[in-house]
Amino acid sequence: MINIVEANSKKLLKEFVKFPFSLYKNHPYWVPPLINDELETFDKTKNPAFTSAEANFYLAYQDNKVVGRIAAIINWNEVNDQQKNKVRFGWWDVVDDIEVTKALLEKVYELGRKNNLEYVEGPMGFSNLDKVGVLTEGFDEIGSMITWYNYPYYKDHLERLGYVKEKEYLENRFPFSNVRTELFLKANELVKKRYELKPLNFTNNKHIMPYVDKMFDLFNASYASLSSFVAITDVQKEYFKKKYISFINPEYIKFIMDKDDNMVAFSIVMPSFSEALQKAKGKLFPFGFYHLLKAKKESKDALFYLIGIDPEYQSKGVTAIIFNEYYTTFSEKGIQNCIRTPELEDNHAIHNMWKHFDPVTFKRRRTYKKYLE
Repeated sequence: MINIVEANSKKLLKEFVKFPFSLYKNHPYWVPPLINDELETFDKTKNPAFTSAEANFYLAYQDNKVVGRIAAIINWNEVNDQQKNKVRFGWWDVVDDIEVTKALLEKVYELGRKNNLEYVEGPMGFSNLDKVGVLTEGFDEIGSMITWYNYPYYKDHLERLGYVKEKEYLENRFPFSNVRTELFLKANELVKKRYELKPLNFTNNKHIMPYVDKMFDLFNASYASLSSFVAITDVQKEYFKKKYISFINPEYIKFIMDKDDNMVAFSIVMPSFSEALQKAKGKLFPFGFYHLLKAKKESKDALFYLIGIDPEYQSKGVTAIIFNEYYTTFSEKGIQNCIRTPELEDNHAIHNMWKHFDPVTFKRRRTYKKYLE
């Protein structure tokens, strides 16, 4: 018998967070999150996502053992502002038993029906800065700190339950040796001169902070045309600013400004923390912090996390400036591999931006959709 319990206490939420640690124990490609970081994400008093969203967290038990988990989420900005009558599911992990998946998803349907919503989509988090998608290709590749890993049967469970593909995401990579300076070196100088632009580089995170609000405003503007986009709120900006900026190497954050000090482009790159997080085993102490700090300083893999360009400057060659700045930084750091985090398959603008570096798609993931009955 499958018993579904709402994780509505600190003890149960901790079980919710720790279940994947047993499901993927000693798995070579699963990257564990930091336990306290995950608990903060689900804390309605700390995560500002709950100002515009609601979520319930559920555990599945069989023979008094946890065999699955799921979060049922409504992003009310998405429902009210975009008229997308959608209930989301995320943080879904399960043993290979479709009946467990079915029982967990029924709790998502209940939340959707209760609020007169039309369909369910997932897996996805509260916002566009959360993890997204079921892995469908690339099971023999190590995950990252900003993606979910899953077993191949996850996709099969959803499809057997009548779900259809909604959005496809690609993860691409290329060796730094593929980068040819002739593709951007001359254009970099021409574009800077023509539009009176200047790059901003940093060596200290404190100097970045005064620009972060402008960056999030530009993030909202540059991604607004994507069908899946939900804008980041002012409260979320403050949260992400405190939570993530200090975690990133300051030299990996690039801003492009115009003559009036308006931001026209930004890019955030992170070193790969995958192996460090595997060694940390979900905890910063006693040794996790050391492994993460070591990766921050020494990782030879760079993950392109976010890039945004003002719509007025798109297709004007601003990427040449960004590439030039990173080429200098990556050369100094000895970076060997450039990895792009999940990008929508139909985001042709972003794919065209990288095509000259001969990237290879090494993972695919997707969200699935089903109408509520």
